[in-house]
Formats: sequence, structure tokens, C-alpha cells
Amino acid sequence: MAKWYEMPGEPASNVIYSRIRLARNWRDYPFPEKMTAEQCKELVDRLGAGLRGIGALDGTKYRFAWLDGMAELEKTALIERRAINRSFSKKKEAAGLILSEDERVSIALNGDDHIRIQIMEKGLNPLSCYERADALDDYISDRFAYSFDEKYGYLTAFPTNVGTGLRASVIVHLPFLSRRKNFPSLVADMGRFGTLIRGVYGEGGENFGSLYQVSNQKTLGQTEQEIIEIVKKTAVELDNQERRLQKEAQEARPLAHADEVYKSYGILKYARRLTRKDAMEFLSHVMTGVVNGILKTDGACSIYGLMVGIQPANLLSMAEKPLNKEELDAARADFLRARLPKIRQ
Repeated sequence: MAKWYEMPGEPASNVIYSRIRLARNWRDYPFPEKMTAEQCKELVDRLGAGLRGIGALDGTKYRFAWLDGMAELEKTALIERRAINRSFSKKKEAAGLILSEDERVSIALNGDDHIRIQIMEKGLNPLSCYERADALDDYISDRFAYSFDEKYGYLTAFPTNVGTGLRASVIVHLPFLSRRKNFPSLVADMGRFGTLIRGVYGEGGENFGSLYQVSNQKTLGQTEQEIIEIVKKTAVELDNQERRLQKEAQEARPLAHADEVYKSYGILKYARRLTRKDAMEFLSHVMTGVVNGILKTDGACSIYGLMVGIQPANLLSMAEKPLNKEELDAARADFLRARLPKIRQ
């Protein structure tokens, strides 16, 4: 089955995907950091057994895996695909993962909290993600009583998640907006409205591919619908500003703009070695060209899916053997040459 990130998104949008995460804890146990090794094992055993029939809820196929039974490479690949976070991957005590076949749904057991439900979907669809997460949440709460306080809401391991336990995110492609000198101040301004903006892929202060995550800062004192609306409004505003800048660039210097897009496509199509940073930047240019209609592909495609596929652990997983840096760069170029969509002149 194709993974969710391999599915084509909206062709003329800078919004890549939406994500909803719910943090929950079972009232029969202390928070994970206070549990013994025996309690951790027992908790995951009981949760895994109790949720074995969760696929009957909507016909989705799931698999359960113990975290300590996964190779480090597999865990890193799941981080790159956003199915789990780095904190969960480093868990030393017993932990488990329930993952849907298309990786759209993941349920982390005994991570930072006892249960973390995550839903991802292409495009600007945080409400749709929440509705699915809410249905799964109801299914789980019918079987396991949550830690809940009438005044504060859902109780979580981190105070920043207390209340709704909801983290709503939208990932936006901002190649032109992020180049502007006032981008840091724009990010700070958005923070005053209750949202946090940070880069998705990169090292140090760099952000490869110009992908940014917009998420809520608060989970207490707002309803789920209010949180989703704040994040959605911020993502729409950033998308609108990015569209305006792209249009201005296309009108002011159409040849230079098109040249950057076509050159990037040509390098991706014929290069024999590509670093992660270069490949992400060239794919970012191609993504912009597709959104603006400069590049017309034969059939729908997911440029973001290519961005996910070229991450190191995913390439190593496909290679099924160790690769040095030069071999990894060659594998990345091979991957893109084989999968980059053809364009119509």
C-alpha cells in the first residue's frame, strides 16, 4: 500500500500536510517517568492487547511492534517519515507502536505519555485529522480510563500539554517568504497569536527545503476547535503571503524564475550524486514550479514524498546494506532519477 506522503496533494498549494496529536494517560498507572520497568512492560502489554481490534473501527490495517524489537535504522526512518519523534525512539523502557499500513495513523504506547495518537493527512485538513483522532480517542477511552481533572482537563507528563492534550500542526512550504530579512520578526509576530513556527528538515540553524511547521503553543484554556482554527488561520496567512511573493517574482523576473525551476529539475533528473541539502533545495524549487504552473508534470505527483524518500535512513533501508557518504549521495540521485515525474514542454 502507498504511504500517505506518497499521495499527490493539492497542485496549487504551499500547504503540504496537516497533523493532529493527542496526549493521554491511563489513570491506573503513574506517568511514564515514574514507572518501574515491570510497570512499563505490563502497561504496553495491556494496552496492546486491549487495542488489538482497533482496525475494526474504520477498516484500517494496523501492525503492533515493540520499540526494542526495532533496529535503530528502522526507528530513524520512522522519525524521517514523521511517524514517531526522536524522544520516543530513544526510550529505554518498554514501549510499543501501533502503526497503520499507510502510516497515516500512529499510536505511541509508553512514550512521553502512556498514549499518543497521531494522524497525518495531505493538505490543509487539521479538522479532518482531528475527527479521526477523536474517534480513535473515544475507542481507547471506552477501554482504558484516562487521567482527567474537571478543572484542568487531561493530565499529561508535560505541563505544556495539560488541558486538551492537543497539538495541531500544519506544514507549509515557504521558499520566498523565509528568504526575507523580516521573516524572524514575522515568526515572532505569529507567536503572539499563540502559534509556533519552526523548520522541519535541517541541521543547526539551517532548514533544508524551506518546509515550516505551524503549531499551537497552548493546550489549556482553549477548546480543540479554537486551537485548530488558530493554527489553520496562521497557515493560511503564511500561504497567502508566500503566494503573493511568488507571483511578484514571476511577474518581475519571469525568465529568471523559470530558469531556476528548470535548472533544478535538470540537475535532479541527471545528477549522479546529490547531497541531502542540495537535493532538498532543488526539490523545493521544483515544488514551487509545480505550484506556479511553470512545470507541468505527466500525471499527479508528490514532491514531498520524494523529499521524505531521500532522507538518509530511508535510503539505507532500501539499500539493505551499509553505504558510505559517497554511495549514499549516489543512491539519492538514483532514487530521484527513477521517480522524478516527467514534464510536458
